[in-house]
Amino acid sequence: MFATPAFAQAAGASASPVAALGQFLPLILIFVIVYFLMIRPQQKKAKDHRAMVETLRRGDKVVTQGGIIGKVSKVLEDGEVKVEIAQGVEVNVIKTTIVQVLSKTEPATSAK
Repeated sequence: MFATPAFAQAAGASASPVAALGQFLPLILIFVIVYFLMIRPQQKKAKDHRAMVETLRRGDKVVTQGGIIGKVSKVLEDGEVKVEIAQGVEVNVIKTTIVQVLSKTEPATSAK
């Protein structure tokens, strides 16, 4: 059997825009779900970490990624802080490796 010309033309016809949207709708929904469940919370967590690192100051008790607990003794230039990990033992630490601030020091207020 041979295909008739009318059947061949109907098979090659393009789908309507509504049908094309219906095919892409599951992909769009998956992307929206992934964005709200994974990407957006990750961006918020990164923003919070950046804010925490920017507000580090002398006297804050911090935890590094390596699990070292110490007290910030000096905030240096180029994204570094000097952390005292024992009496008289200080190490330079990159600010972004600080994962948690255990206790914040209150800013010094000038007495009038």
